Amino acid sequence: MFPIKDNIPHRESPFVTWLLILINGVVFLLETSLPPEALQRLLMHYGMVPARYTDPLWALSRGLSPVDPLPFLTSIFLHGGWWHFISNMWTLWLFGDNVEDCMGHFRFLVFYLLCGLAAGFLHFFFNPGSTLPTIGASGAIAGVMGAYFVMFPTARVITLVPIFFIPYFIEIPAVFYLGLWFLSQLFSGVFSLMLPAGAGGIAWWAHVGGFLFGIFVLPLFRKRRRSYRPFYADEYFCRNFF
Repeated sequence: MFPIKDNIPHRESPFVTWLLILINGVVFLLETSLPPEALQRLLMHYGMVPARYTDPLWALSRGLSPVDPLPFLTSIFLHGGWWHFISNMWTLWLFGDNVEDCMGHFRFLVFYLLCGLAAGFLHFFFNPGSTLPTIGASGAIAGVMGAYFVMFPTARVITLVPIFFIPYFIEIPAVFYLGLWFLSQLFSGVFSLMLPAGAGGIAWWAHVGGFLFGIFVLPLFRKRRRSYRPFYADEYFCRNFF
């Protein structure tokens, strides 16, 4: 299933969502301009490599600081390929504008970054010895999806579902689409624990951690209910599910 759009228009221009997409785009274009060896060095130094913190000797032997926390943040803005980048930015574009509406610009930015950090920490907890750099905005975006899951459960997500190579467009309630997505990440994360270390290549637990963190900290970032006035009929969701 691939989400195409939702049925809730944004009330205000989602400047922070646009800014995050722009920053990710600039960084990704920088990545694509680098030769393979330079790109690998960039990902190792600015991606989140769990083993650099749990095995200081290994980290030092590869020129990595075992105490530098910056990669937990910088890894959020790195991507591993065109599909990784496009799918993440599309999902942020789809769900980010409405969540930003309901939080305000600055609070949404802080929320997004904290979700990304929380996602990185949970991935680190489940993969402490991994020597692979973890990169991508998907953990932070999972937090945005978790907030959307709570605030807009009856919204409709128009979803592309290919059946025997024939594309079908189906409206799915957001609570079902996002709930199914979360369960798929959770089950994949549990299954990954049975695989050899380093197998798979997808940070399932980062997705799980970002989604749950977004749900739990949402009350700290949402606007007060009285700050809303009717604007679109669809704002029913934003007002009533706070």
